[in-house]
Amino acid sequence: MEKDLVEYIVKILVDDPGAVTVSVVEGEKSTILELRVSPEDIGKVIGKHGRIAKAIRTVLQAATAKTGKHTVLEILD
Repeated sequence: MEKDLVEYIVKILVDDPGAVTVSVVEGEKSTILELRVSPEDIGKVIGKHGRIAKAIRTVLQAATAKTGKHTVLEILD
């Protein structure tokens, strides 16, 4: 569910939605989502002063609050 949510949000923001990939790394108490986009779109995902990235992380935390697991979004080059 978390993976689909992040993919959906990011594909709307970028110019090349085909290059968006989200990998899931499961841990005992946390889940790490690794987001990759094309180099031209990295600025659109991060935003000015990281505002877009922070907003995506906030929505992700709200969506996973009931599960009790900590979810981390990492934006990779």
